[in-house]
Amino acid sequence: MGHLRGPDGGGAPPSARAVGALRAASAVLVLGVAVPTCLAAGAAGRPAVALALAVAQAAALWWVVGRPGAVLAVCALLGAGMWLLFPALSLTGALLGAQLALCVLSALRPVRESRRWLLGVLALAPLAYAGGSTLVLVSYVLAVTLAWTAGQWRRAQQDRLAAETRRAVAEERARIAREVHDVVAHTVSVMVIQASAAEDVFTAHPEQARQALRAIEGAGRSALGELRVLLRTESDEDSGEGRRPPRGLGDLAELAANARAAGLAVELYEEGRAISPPSAVDLAGYRIVQEALTNTLRHSGAGRVRVSVCRDEEAVRIEVSDNGRPGNRSWRSAGSGRGLAGMRERASLLGGTLEAGPGPDGGFEVRAVLPIRFGP
Repeated sequence: MGHLRGPDGGGAPPSARAVGALRAASAVLVLGVAVPTCLAAGAAGRPAVALALAVAQAAALWWVVGRPGAVLAVCALLGAGMWLLFPALSLTGALLGAQLALCVLSALRPVRESRRWLLGVLALAPLAYAGGSTLVLVSYVLAVTLAWTAGQWRRAQQDRLAAETRRAVAEERARIAREVHDVVAHTVSVMVIQASAAEDVFTAHPEQARQALRAIEGAGRSALGELRVLLRTESDEDSGEGRRPPRGLGDLAELAANARAAGLAVELYEEGRAISPPSAVDLAGYRIVQEALTNTLRHSGAGRVRVSVCRDEEAVRIEVSDNGRPGNRSWRSAGSGRGLAGMRERASLLGGTLEAGPGPDGGFEVRAVLPIRFGP
């Protein structure tokens, strides 16, 4: 039935193509069963009337998606009339239009409502027994039940698809939130520190103030570029906008330079630069270092930080340690804020680990291991 879900079913409206295919298939099926039977029995009855009832059923199915309950009732009455005119036509065949409408109703409407209609159609089962045998009765009951079950299966299938879509949207929103947090938090921290420095030396050392302002401008432009890439749309991609590649471990030198411009002495050590990790690991490693530097700037009061990144065939190992004051660690407490929690989430999503705590010589350390070979 295609992607058939109506507003009452909690899904998106069905597409025009799916509705058209359903209408055509239903009409062909009803007429394909009723017309030959009526023509074969024409010598013993009035085939024109029965054919008119079959055509009326096929026509009524045109509105089955919008009003499945009303169409089901109409098809049931028309089918019962056909069966009374031609008892040779089984009740299952005569009520084929009603069964199709029941299937659609089962897929589109709440389960409680569709069950009531199912019982209503099954209530006609004594007619099948009166006009035939136990086998005819069983065939009718099975056909009606199967029609309702098919609708329920389609409904469950669409529910699973909707749940997967919602989950994917939620995951994408969470990913964007993490990225925006990392970009904005780091850039704002650098800009605030530079603005404070510019204000301190604005009168006595105007050239230093200009350097600080230029650093603010550079940080702002860099953040805007990252956000444009992060939030780009399909139209942006088609027009060639926002094609800057995502951040990675290759951008750590620029990240360290921004931190130095904010007054933090950064020592950057990198090993195994010839090894290119997967893009997800590359971005996660960059964001972990960025978040660690950001929180060092904002909260620790440290004047020096050492960043070590070692890449080999198995994993990317990151260590960020500073000489900050031991008593000023509110952001680093387990589970607080998005800083440490966000870094741990990035590592765990890749099957890695992240540990943070006081360093052996004072200060604070963040240690992360991001496997290059991750997943099943």
